[in-house]
Amino acid sequence: MKLGYKKIIVKVGSNVITQANGLPDEARINHLVDQLAAIKKQGIEVILVSSGAVAAGRSLIKVSEKQDAVTTRQLLAAIGQVKLINTYSNFFAVHQIKCAQVLVTKEDFRDRAHYLNMKNCMQILLQNDVIPVVNENDVVSVTELMFTDNDELAGLIASMLNADALIILSNVNGIYNGDPKMEGSKVIEEISGPVSNLASFIQTGKSQFGRGGMITKSTMAQKVAKLGITVHIANGTEDDVLIALLNKELIHTRFVPEKSKSGKKKWIAHSETAATGIVKLNDGAKTVLTSGKATSLLPIGIIEIQTDFLKGDVIKIVDEQNTLIGLGIAEYGSDKARERIGQKKQKALVHYDYFYSAI
Repeated sequence: MKLGYKKIIVKVGSNVITQANGLPDEARINHLVDQLAAIKKQGIEVILVSSGAVAAGRSLIKVSEKQDAVTTRQLLAAIGQVKLINTYSNFFAVHQIKCAQVLVTKEDFRDRAHYLNMKNCMQILLQNDVIPVVNENDVVSVTELMFTDNDELAGLIASMLNADALIILSNVNGIYNGDPKMEGSKVIEEISGPVSNLASFIQTGKSQFGRGGMITKSTMAQKVAKLGITVHIANGTEDDVLIALLNKELIHTRFVPEKSKSGKKKWIAHSETAATGIVKLNDGAKTVLTSGKATSLLPIGIIEIQTDFLKGDVIKIVDEQNTLIGLGIAEYGSDKARERIGQKKQKALVHYDYFYSAI
């Protein structure tokens, strides 16, 4: 494979493996498994993040229209998850490859110890030549506890396992410089750095069966690329899409990675929902902290401690307009931090090694 990756995360959207009638597209799943098996046989470690449990459930049971959306989703996901993993298991078995089901919730990523347990589980599966098939546990994840979609989950796993690349398979060829349906619109083949005007290009519509639109994908892709992991967005409904992509023979969108960050920073980057405290900085401190140089957050640049936190908590760092600058692990609690606001020669509240810049 020309790209030379050693470990990849492949995320398959529900729009790729679901037919127009809402039922699973088993021929497409089989074709994806054939490609993943071929990639694995090249010595590349593969982790699959797959949607499609609800569609699989829909193929097994008729749901009363009286059921509300949340309980319907729980019912279909609970039944469908069994069928989905069995479908993958049977197709991988043809290639003498074992796969394992890994169901996760957002809560699993909030606690550092829990996060490391999950990482160890994935690593032992890979060491034993097993392909992890990861999905959100829709049976227990509802409303505010849910991931935005499986793109967010795939980004977390790519960061957690320090993957070389994350490949997101959707039903379009990538991110376009205009409406994909309009003549003259072309795929943006390479994106690097923060792209503030990207949202104006992207259709806000979501796929018929998925939760996440292209804006979610691009935002998450930029975050993962910032952590040092290449992200590809490609059309999973194309034949041999993965083989063509890894051999540099596919028109799609690639997000160029920045310098790789430490494992701790990768965890912090995805910990916004777990953050307890909020600390406001003046503009001078913001400029220094987001310059890209190794600088820690010192009390002299703090204007206000907006919410309380303890030593070791993940805290949000905001500017004078309350815009998120970054996330970090507090070296001491909010009580001490309040005492030291604006003071020189004080211990850093967030050490550079435990600071992630969001801008």
